Amino acid sequence: MSENEIPGIRPYHAPAGGWGALRATARAIREQMDAPEAAVTLLRTNKPDGFDCPGCAWPDKKHTSTFQFCENGAKAVTWEATSKRVPPEFFAAHTVTSLLEWSDYDLENEGRLTHPLAYNAERDVFEAIEWDEAFARIGELLRGMDDPNGVEFYTSGRASNEAAFLYQLFAREYGTNNFPDCSNMCHEATSVGLPQSIGIGKGTVSLDDFDHCELLIALGHNPGTNHPRMMGTLHEVARRGVPIIVFNPLRERALERFADPQSPVEMATLGATEIASTYLQPKIGGDAAALKGVMKALLELDAAAGPDSTVLDRAFIAEHTEGFEALAADLRAASWQDIEAVSGLPEDALRQVAEAYARSNATIVTYGMGITQHSTGTQNVQQIANLLLLRGNFGKPGAGICPLRGHSNVQGDRTVGITEKPGPDLLRRIEDTFGFAPPAAHGHDAVAAMQAIVAGSSKALICLGGNLAVALPDPEACLPAMRKLDLAVHVATKLNRTHLLTGKHAFLLPCLGRTERDIQAGGPQAVTVEDSMSMVHASRGKLKPASGALRSEPAIVAGMAMATLPHSKVPWAELVADYDRIRDAIEAVFPDFVQYNQRIRIPGGFRLPLPPTQRVWNTPSGKAQFLRFDGLREDAATGGTILTLTTIRSHDQYNTTIYGLDDRYRGVFGRRDVLFMNREDLDALGLAEGDALRVETAFGKGAERRMDSVVAVAYPIARGSVATYYPEGNCLVPLDHFDRASGTPSYKSVPVRVARVDAAR
Repeated sequence: MSENEIPGIRPYHAPAGGWGALRATARAIREQMDAPEAAVTLLRTNKPDGFDCPGCAWPDKKHTSTFQFCENGAKAVTWEATSKRVPPEFFAAHTVTSLLEWSDYDLENEGRLTHPLAYNAERDVFEAIEWDEAFARIGELLRGMDDPNGVEFYTSGRASNEAAFLYQLFAREYGTNNFPDCSNMCHEATSVGLPQSIGIGKGTVSLDDFDHCELLIALGHNPGTNHPRMMGTLHEVARRGVPIIVFNPLRERALERFADPQSPVEMATLGATEIASTYLQPKIGGDAAALKGVMKALLELDAAAGPDSTVLDRAFIAEHTEGFEALAADLRAASWQDIEAVSGLPEDALRQVAEAYARSNATIVTYGMGITQHSTGTQNVQQIANLLLLRGNFGKPGAGICPLRGHSNVQGDRTVGITEKPGPDLLRRIEDTFGFAPPAAHGHDAVAAMQAIVAGSSKALICLGGNLAVALPDPEACLPAMRKLDLAVHVATKLNRTHLLTGKHAFLLPCLGRTERDIQAGGPQAVTVEDSMSMVHASRGKLKPASGALRSEPAIVAGMAMATLPHSKVPWAELVADYDRIRDAIEAVFPDFVQYNQRIRIPGGFRLPLPPTQRVWNTPSGKAQFLRFDGLREDAATGGTILTLTTIRSHDQYNTTIYGLDDRYRGVFGRRDVLFMNREDLDALGLAEGDALRVETAFGKGAERRMDSVVAVAYPIARGSVATYYPEGNCLVPLDHFDRASGTPSYKSVPVRVARVDAAR
């Protein structure tokens, strides 16, 4: 990667996966768990009688191989099932002020929280508290709030269906639809954009479809780091000769070549499989323009083929869609010069993609947050839907759209009611089932919630997991605002920075992890989760809990609800005693969960209905919609000395959780203070690898934001584009820089200037 000697920067020539993945897995086990216990635990991961990995939402195979976890899954499991503990004595020895000086990695690496804790402002420490007292104090404070809409109920995507369902009942009976959640920060553009296009905000493919596709197009995602179990599927697709076309501003090793740790031949021979047959690097923010170019070329191919052309699926378009002529007119009017300028890709390359697409009878498009986390994120998603609709790639084997969700149950939480925009059917069924009338007014998403906290109109925050202050952009605004809250409650397994933003009253409520036994009055319990392909399955922890004082997420939610709502219509204690009763209630409110308890006992679970797979479109007109991208424009003003910055995850992290300081596939070891730049951009700006840089935003309005002393690293990234790590780079993302259609923060399209701080290496 680098010709100069920069500490911690060195080339990594091996493929993704392979022996490097096994060594990293062994290291994670060695640092966090006893080896025998770790081995047994990991072999239960993603098995029908085991627990669902707390990492990504990639689905489980129907057949079970030797192991069903990846390197980052092993890190997630061992990180949660660690033998390290954070008892009350730890907090007695460390003030909150002193802990705020620790790194995010060091905070979480201390281990599992063991007892409920309350903040003592006079001593600036968290102190142990009994559960009943904690619930009573939280309930009293919530009842004393002036307005229920001044309370924010945040949900992490690791919460189970059962916990999330109870949580939304609690908030709605309390009187608000304020449901900021992690989906708001990653795939809200999917949740908003796809219903307008195809009538549902979810992907339409199954794992089996990858066995039948003839072409796979991958846009804006890095599966080797963010959803590594997908690599097994991509490996299989590539090995049967299916073209895989990648659009990504950065060259990512896992999309170039991969060695499957479960392949004896590749492991023995140090071999690997080439993944991408074509690798295109658009400018950051140039995805919609690139898609527009592919569709324009497709229309030109269709016209050149004459009246009997099969390039477009005209029968499908006529029967199942609306808006084609308006889209076609817009595509014809677009100039190739503009498409090339905004996408950063040559016309010939986009024409070749169109030709490959025209030859395929079954195409899957996969995409990640490189598509959604832009100010045009919703439109980006809709252009993918447009491309698939042009050739009828819905409702047939081997075809469809595949958004790559992050957290293991972020999709399921939404399905069971975590939404700030409830529809009338949901509200009516809640009232019919539980006897109270939930509020109808739309609540806050994540950005709106933080804006309300900054403004002082929201005074309390309840977090079911997560690290909200660190996950959101603009820490300069968010962190001080959260310290002014009247109440902060965090249900968590480990300590993180958001917990230390205490406000007037703060509580840490330690919960069971996914790997641990959950025993209630009715006996051992299982929870359920929904993967990114709408499969719902059970998860059963088997480990002894990290502490006898831990409670499950459903039990903690019910405890807070009973203390806050003494006249509640919901039978909280009865529901928590046996989670089958929670699932019966979910079925009553959400008819798609028909026979929930029976079907969840079938190994592998069941799939929720996906109407587009039957070519049924739940849009107002009953047809899928072609939706235009309004013109060709760059997401940020670029040119000259202005570059576009994206934030990225390292290979040693999952969302805000930092497992370690290496990013080996990109050749970074033991550090995170880097700015990846194109070598030609470095030369044009008179910079060199190893230079200490200052990065400053270039919005051209108001005060600009700065990040100091990151190290320049030459990397194969598109010209005009730069990248730095999340969440460190969040200081460059204003809170009001987001997709207006979905509210998704634009973490991946920030205009910046870079300058040398000094020449030290």
